[in-house]
Amino acid sequence: MVGVQIFGVKNSQASRAAERFFKERRVPIQFVDLKQRSMAAGELKRFVERFGMAALLDAESKAYADEGLKYLKLSDAELLGRIEREPRLLRLPLVRSAKTLSVGHDEEAWKAMIGTVS
Repeated sequence: MVGVQIFGVKNSQASRAAERFFKERRVPIQFVDLKQRSMAAGELKRFVERFGMAALLDAESKAYADEGLKYLKLSDAELLGRIEREPRLLRLPLVRSAKTLSVGHDEEAWKAMIGTVS
């Protein structure tokens, strides 16, 4: 069975939901707590290329408002730097299984990753 890699933070409700979803289906999980270890640049680039920077940012989060991003115009490189320092800027969790990726709480994408349909 193919495992999944979940990028999130332990105190994020959506990250815990993803972890629970895969555990209930006995899918091997590698959880990367972004507060402990930042995401590799190449890994983050994969998500940016697939979804775009705007789709990865959680514009409704407190972290987004605290960073003043509603009012700032930043380049993608500057945003990546901020994301590295503050992972709560992302729509978590980011989930990867082989070449399949998902952003945020997306059970349909998770089901597709493990090959179940319901």
